[in-house]
Amino acid sequence: MLVKTFRWAFAVTALGLAAGVLYDGWTALGIVAILSVLEISLSFDNAVINAGILKKMNAFWQRIFLTVGIVIAVFGMRLVFPVVIVAISARLSPWSAVHLALTDKDRYQELVTDAHPSIAAFGGMFLMMIFLDFVFEDREIKWLGWLERPLAKLGRVDLLSVCIALVMLLVSATTFGAHAHQHGGAHADKAETVLLAGVAGLITYMVVGGLSGFFEQRLENEEEREREAEQDADRAGRSSGSPVKLAGKAAFFMFLYLEVLDASFSFDGVIGAFAITNDIVLMALGLGIGAMYVRSLTVYLVRQGTLDDYVYLEHGAHYAIGALSLILLVTIQYEINEIITGLVGVVLIGASFWSSVRRNRALRAAA
Repeated sequence: MLVKTFRWAFAVTALGLAAGVLYDGWTALGIVAILSVLEISLSFDNAVINAGILKKMNAFWQRIFLTVGIVIAVFGMRLVFPVVIVAISARLSPWSAVHLALTDKDRYQELVTDAHPSIAAFGGMFLMMIFLDFVFEDREIKWLGWLERPLAKLGRVDLLSVCIALVMLLVSATTFGAHAHQHGGAHADKAETVLLAGVAGLITYMVVGGLSGFFEQRLENEEEREREAEQDADRAGRSSGSPVKLAGKAAFFMFLYLEVLDASFSFDGVIGAFAITNDIVLMALGLGIGAMYVRSLTVYLVRQGTLDDYVYLEHGAHYAIGALSLILLVTIQYEINEIITGLVGVVLIGASFWSSVRRNRALRAAA
């Protein structure tokens, strides 16, 4: 099962490392390997969250996520996205941005770094909304009950998560603005950019999340009607009709939601990669290998039923998302080492896993 699920990840690893050696020798192999580990460590919480959504989808859409989705993740977010950011921020044509990435790597890195505030604001807001909507929902299973019970009560207030996210965005934008005006120069207008990017992230979350939720609800209603029809048929001694088919729109918007979610998670990996190399080819190879492992891990968690067995894992991953969103907002002004970003997620997920193990032991002992 393990080898079967990860076979594509192993194949991509071999091809990626070989491509690195052919591109720039054995040093490139080391850089690609380091970037792969960076991506996996930063995105483990991504796999847990993805698994929670992917388990609602059928085998066909799981395969789409692992095939079409990985193409979008590797080529879209790890290769095309940094180039698009440079093209927009520097007002260059896409071809000029690609030429710059390949010929003037220092200038390319400088332009991507300049665009970081808007990237961090967009991703920070999207991830913050995921975290807030999770902690404000009243759940039957609670990990940190002392914290989650009062938050669930607060969550009864309509649009509270949106209000809190907007307040945090305003604080981030004005803090950055004050910092920029004190130092003057080209960054003086970045407060407005941060505000616009953050609002765009919020709108993206509400539109994509709202659509996927709407179609998911429709699917659940259809399944409920089908169950009622089956019960009526059983009582009447007749065979039930055809089973409910997975609504194509529901699966499509869930897939779209997963892709935007993956994009938001990949921001810190793409930016962090510049601390290791500013070569766009090596960056795409290393982060692409890491992204493939994260996707395979997502499918593995779904098929093994890990989230059902270790019930607090999803909680830990959402707390890690909350921490990552705060880190992204802080990095608008201050630099934070990627090791800290990765460790926060690993520690929170590790703690939730251990709590799940202890809970399972206690339940077995009581049985």
